[in-house]
This record gives sequence, C-alpha cells and structure tokens, in this order.
Amino acid sequence: MKRPPEAVYLIMDRAYEGDRTRVKGVELGYMPVVPPKANRKAPWTYDKELYRKRNEIERFFLRLKRFRRVFTRYDKLDIMYSGFIYFAMIVGALLV
Repeated sequence: MKRPPEAVYLIMDRAYEGDRTRVKGVELGYMPVVPPKANRKAPWTYDKELYRKRNEIERFFLRLKRFRRVFTRYDKLDIMYSGFIYFAMIVGALLV
C-alpha cells in the first residue's frame, strides 16, 4: 500500500476498529491505520508496515513507565515533568 506523504495517520489498536471510531478519525482529518477484526464481512486494507510501528511506541511508553516518577506524576509543574521525561529517555537510550 503506497502512503501519501501529506497524510496524518491515526494508528489504532484492533479494539478500536469500529465504524464510528474510524469515521470520526476521518472527520478529524486523520487516516486510520487499524486492521479489521477477523469476523468483519467487508474487511478493508491497511498499511501493515505502519501498523507494526505501533508496537515500538507501546514499548517506548513501557520503558518510560519503569521510572516511578513518570507514572505517578510527582512533579506539579509541567516543565519539571517534561524535563524528567527527557531524562528518562536519555537514560533509556544509554541502556539500550
């Protein structure tokens, strides 16, 4: 499947593949990337390579959540919270 370069994609889990959710995504200007469930009578095509990237994003958030300060949100200021997220990303990159 060839992707248009100007499209903004909405990569969704299969649990959110309902007609209403996909239509709402299109109305908001996104191109939904979600596989149809196996019991769909009229399945659609989707970009399988782009959908595989969803796993990378989920693993990234799991690595961030290893830091207790991130998932409990100890910091009251947004700048401090985002600063610690950057710190956690740097530590994660050094450990990989």
